[in-house]
Order: sequence, then C-alpha cells, then structure tokens
Amino acid sequence: MKKQFLDTKRAVGKVLCHDMTQILKGKYKGPRFRKGHVIQEEDIPILLSMGKHRIALIELEQDELHEEDAGLRLAQALADKGLQQKGPSEGKFELFAPKDGLLKIDTKALLKINRIPHIAVATLPTLTPVKQGEKIAGAKVIPLAIKEKYVLRVENIAKNAFPVITILPYQKLKIGAVITGREICEGQTRDEFTPVLEKKAEAFHLDKPDFLYATDDREKISQAIRAQLAKGCELIMVTGGMSVDPDDVTPSGISMAGAKIIRYGAPVMPGAMFLMAYKDNIPIIGVPGCAMYANTTILDLLLPRILAGEKITSGDISQMGHGSLCRNCANCVYPVCAMGKIP
Repeated sequence: MKKQFLDTKRAVGKVLCHDMTQILKGKYKGPRFRKGHVIQEEDIPILLSMGKHRIALIELEQDELHEEDAGLRLAQALADKGLQQKGPSEGKFELFAPKDGLLKIDTKALLKINRIPHIAVATLPTLTPVKQGEKIAGAKVIPLAIKEKYVLRVENIAKNAFPVITILPYQKLKIGAVITGREICEGQTRDEFTPVLEKKAEAFHLDKPDFLYATDDREKISQAIRAQLAKGCELIMVTGGMSVDPDDVTPSGISMAGAKIIRYGAPVMPGAMFLMAYKDNIPIIGVPGCAMYANTTILDLLLPRILAGEKITSGDISQMGHGSLCRNCANCVYPVCAMGKIP
C-alpha cells in the first residue's frame, strides 16, 4: 500500500479512505466521518480536535484489499447464511442472531483464524443462549489494507469448518414432568417445582409441561415416566429424590423405566445432584433440588442445548467443571456471564 500524507488544513476536497473515529468520554464513540466523505472547510477544526493533523491518501497494491472489502469477506466466510449482518463501521462487520436459539462456534477453527496475522474475529462464547437480534460476533482486519493471501487463508479454514458461527433453533418439544415425594402427594408440603418448571418452559415459548405425581417409590416413579412417554412427551423432567439419602429413589425409578443413565452427578454448583438419561433418544432429566430456589443451575445450562437438539454425553457434563461455579450474584444476569461457558 502506497501512502501519501497531506496536512489536514490543506485537505479540503480530498476523499477519506477510511472511517475516522471520534471518542468523547462518557458521551460517544464511533465514526465521526465515514469512508468516502469529501472533507469540507468546516470539518477541519473537528478533525484537528480528534488528533488528525494529517490525512492519509492511499493507493492499494494489486494483491491488497481495503479493510472494508476484507471485513466483508471475513463475515461472509464465517457465518451461517441465516445470520444477520451489519457494517461496515470503522472497518468492522457485525453478526446478529436472526432468531432465538443456541449459539454454536467452531472454537478450533476460530482459533486458527485468529492466529492469522492482522485478523480479528470476536464472538460470544459457544453454547450461549441468544435472543433474536442479539449481537453474536464481530469481524475486521487490523490494518487499513491487508494482503489478500491472509483473507484467503481465513476462507479456506472456514470452508472446511462451515459454518464457523451458527444458531441452532430451539425445538418445540412436548414436556412431561414427574413430581415425586409422598409429602407432596399427600398435601403435607406445597409443590414448589411446578411453577419453576412452567417458567422454564415459558422462557422457550413452550407449552406448560404435563404434570404427574408419584410417591417416593421407584415403581411408582417408573410408572409415571412410562405414562408420560405414552402421552408422547419428548422431554421428561423428574423432580425430587435426587440426593444421597437412602430413601431417595428417583435415579433407580428412572432406570427402572428403561432409561439409560448417562450421568448421575455433575461438576456444576448449584446442580451437582443432576441426572441425565435417555429412553429411546428421549431425554429424561433428574432435576436437582436447587432448581427450586437458585436462579441459575445446571438445568439452565443444559436445557437450551437439549432443546436445540444436542444429545448430551457424560463427556459434555465432565467438561462443564471449568466455569460452572455460580457466584450467586445479587442480581442474576445469566446468560450474560461466564457460568457454564465452555473455555
């Protein structure tokens, strides 16, 4: 790239070759003048106040790309075609979720891409639940002009890993719930789980779960689970009886229903007494008692993944140990926090 610098005071009538950023602390940060702007006499004091005492005039080499052209190619290479794209702004292109869903990032491909000189791609953590219209990624090149060979390297990596960035939509599963506990069945204790599970379903725009109740008897629990399966439930959540007390028989009841237990116990707090099982590919969750009172538990971390069609493995749960200790913030902002994000 050939550069020629011109004193700003003599730049009236010249065309800017890139966005000019202005920062006003506490008020504004963004492009004050856009690429292609023809400098006017009244612009001179503003440019000088921004520290722009020289204006660059550039001429690209044959093997170079302007930052905006390169940024566009980055965004197009990385993203699933359904993602919304905005830009350029200061050479950056941003990607937004077109719908509610689970953000999936090919983190290995992303690392390879960011190791390429002059390339910068930033995303939200993989497995983050996102809302429609939420910003999920930004891509740009660092210099004003970049050798095209670097962009080609990004495109080759992304082609083999496509899509590097995507949103998995949530499935409209029919949820069945089995609330266990003799004290609840006999009316001695109020059922606190039903409103919690209804709220969880509502957050994903699902119908209220179908509820059945069973005493602390593994045969009764097994029968209730089989009844929910017979009703066509596509996800079953079983509450109560998940601790290590001898009379807590929910795990054995789930097993008795013919489900294969993938994992009992998880390195997530709150949520250690969690159970993940499958019966003919239908997920069955043993919900830990902490889900009654804690804002965010392992249920909140794994439910989006299950609804997005992921089949949870024991390895998936083992991997959650790093980053799944809740800080119990006074005002819970999950998922806008590190809880449950895969490093």
